[in-house]
Amino acid sequence: MEALLVTDVSKRYADHTALDKVSLSIPEKTIFGLLGPNGAGKTTLIRIVNQIINRDEGEVLIFGEKLKPAHIEQIGYLPEERGLYKKMKVGDQLLYLAQLKGLSRKEALIRIKIWLEKFEIKDWWNKKVEDLSKGMAQKIQFISTVLHEPKLIILDEPFSGFDPVNAQLITEKILELRDNGSTIVFSTHRMETVESLCDHIALINKSKKILEGAKKQVKEQYRSNTFLVEHRGNHFSLPTDKYELKKQSVLEDDLYESTIQAKSGIKGNQLIRELVDVTEVFSFQEQLPSMADIFISLVRGEGDEALKKHLHEN
Repeated sequence: MEALLVTDVSKRYADHTALDKVSLSIPEKTIFGLLGPNGAGKTTLIRIVNQIINRDEGEVLIFGEKLKPAHIEQIGYLPEERGLYKKMKVGDQLLYLAQLKGLSRKEALIRIKIWLEKFEIKDWWNKKVEDLSKGMAQKIQFISTVLHEPKLIILDEPFSGFDPVNAQLITEKILELRDNGSTIVFSTHRMETVESLCDHIALINKSKKILEGAKKQVKEQYRSNTFLVEHRGNHFSLPTDKYELKKQSVLEDDLYESTIQAKSGIKGNQLIRELVDVTEVFSFQEQLPSMADIFISLVRGEGDEALKKHLHEN
């Protein structure tokens, strides 16, 4: 079942179209990356799902049901603009927000203590939010987002303000939440995070969805049949009707790295067999596009062929 199914959703503000018939299918118990440049429409879509604003057209289903106010208790939302009360103490803040999500005081206290222990911040209970650093406050906001154990968790730039150590800590907790049955949707500009975390992705640009699918399938779509080879010496030849040497550089002494593009239909194993006859091979790997490569090319409107050309040249 899909945790979230968005069908032909549109949103307009006077002469501006924020979303133009956007459709998404987010599988249950996955981590879904919602990508796009600033102003693409990501936050508008997130706010529609959270019922902060209304859509003009289209339909939204959560776990097979039409979106309704009661679904708020099934959603955990971490907005990009943080919303903690600066004068409140951390413990009081978390207790208040947990009760807003339907938890009893007793249950909320138990869960808050568990999460403060997970982050090793038990001594923050009586600290005022205004006395916390940006990263510290972000931890509190993250805890408030997941305290009620929502089935759907929506994180808008969740790593903003974190140093690498704390970013890794949040990453571990996101994976733990996914493994415990939650569906995670997050919007981010950090492509390395998308590479390491996401199961599925969608790319929105200029109010339209331009790409969606399992991360592995998306990267497979943009394969260019290009390989990186470390080998001894730079004097070898391959059939020019099958292969093209795109780039070659010296690593050290007589050790070289070559970028070779094979014609369509030629497999890596065939290239390896031909290489071992003409040079000493130390390593061999296919050059797959990164999510950053795909993102940049499609947002620029360069299309598939330009992306493949970019990958061949780099």
